[in-house]
Amino acid sequence: MIKKGIGRQIVMHYFIVVFVTLFMVEIIFSLAIRVYYYDTVYNHMYTHSTWTSDYFQKFGRISSDRDPGYFTEMLQTFELDNTELMILSRNGDVLASSNALQADKAVQTSDVSQAVSGSVGKWIGRQPSTGEMVMAVSMPLMERGENRFVVRFVTSLERINANLMKMTLLSIGVCLAVLALVTLFSIGLANSIVKPINNIRAVSAHMAKGRFDIRIRGKYPYELGELAETLNYMAKEIVRSNQIKDDFISSISHELRTPLTGIKGWSETLTIGGFDPEETRLGIGIISKETDRLIGLVEEMLDFSKLQQNEMKLVITRVNLKELLQETMLNVWAKAEQKGIQIKLEDETEQPVTVMGDGNRLKQVFLNLVDNAIKFSHENSWIHLVVSLKGDNRVLVQVVDSGIGISEEHLNKVKDRFFQVNHQGGGTGLGLAITQQLVELHHGDIDLQSELGVGTTVLVELPLAEPEEETGEEPLASTEGESIHE
Repeated sequence: MIKKGIGRQIVMHYFIVVFVTLFMVEIIFSLAIRVYYYDTVYNHMYTHSTWTSDYFQKFGRISSDRDPGYFTEMLQTFELDNTELMILSRNGDVLASSNALQADKAVQTSDVSQAVSGSVGKWIGRQPSTGEMVMAVSMPLMERGENRFVVRFVTSLERINANLMKMTLLSIGVCLAVLALVTLFSIGLANSIVKPINNIRAVSAHMAKGRFDIRIRGKYPYELGELAETLNYMAKEIVRSNQIKDDFISSISHELRTPLTGIKGWSETLTIGGFDPEETRLGIGIISKETDRLIGLVEEMLDFSKLQQNEMKLVITRVNLKELLQETMLNVWAKAEQKGIQIKLEDETEQPVTVMGDGNRLKQVFLNLVDNAIKFSHENSWIHLVVSLKGDNRVLVQVVDSGIGISEEHLNKVKDRFFQVNHQGGGTGLGLAITQQLVELHHGDIDLQSELGVGTTVLVELPLAEPEEETGEEPLASTEGESIHE
């Protein structure tokens, strides 16, 4: 017995469809073969009875007394193998018969009445005397244009019916064999589907309990294989995500501990007192610097949390992109000078470039990109910010550096949250993830091109603002931003 479930449904559906189909085919086949055999017998008898009628009309002799020899001659002339020949009167009385046992009663079947009326009659039924199934064909015998007699041919259908029954039983046996084969096939098909599903379900149950180290073994065809690969990939990504999260926690703990240690150490030192003004100013400066560092880390995590929860709001205004890039360069100028890095803005547009967006958030995007370029560039190298138009309604900003570059292995992962190429470089691993989501929130695109040891190019594409209409009114000050969707 097949256990209740999808396997049983598959088997039952196959069984029902095939059973109904075979049942209909069996009925049609039985009817068709019966009609074929019966029509063959009828056509044979009809042809002979037609010949009999024509022969009698041309060569039949007239006899006033209708002596028995006359009918005996007719029986001998018109006989047909395996068929009883009867000569009937118009009233259906049997005048002569090839069967030694003549009927005492008049024949009143429909074929006789049709023959009396001048047409060929056909009747299928059981003989009253023997009870066997017969077919009778009757034809009028015309004499000088007058219907004088009826010739009736009667043949037994028992042998034909027996043969039809054998063929029907044989066809039923074939149908049952086909049905059995289809049932076995459907059971095999159901098992080929149910077993992988049960395996996938069992592995999924372990994954639901937090065991992401197990995998679905075996190769399954079609959609089942895709499902198994998807679950394995999901488990792999969860393991990787957990590892990245653990690395992030370890990294952020270190990032937080370093400034806190400096703040705590100098706070305790300054509390003791007895230092000259220069040392006191140095200690306060370190505390202020480390506090700013802590604030930056916290703000970065808060921004990421808002983006993940679709709570980031943008204050939309018309932003002069070139001015924003120049401000960005000024903000990082001192840091770049410490490493001897030259930052240059290359303008390929030769016209004002205005976008609709949140100026502070866009500045955050380019500050993060340029800051990363400085962090991972060699001393005495260069960074170029290239502004160009892409089509009629897009602007492309490229942040190009000649730094250490990114390997192909890490290039597709650097925008993932918590991912860091160099864990010793500090940071939360959220910068590029936040940058990407902010760019997408401005209906833009961001892409990275890099070669290890050669440098990196970050491409930021943003939509241009519509030309400002000269209405004399102030431009739109702000509007609530959209929530980003992952």
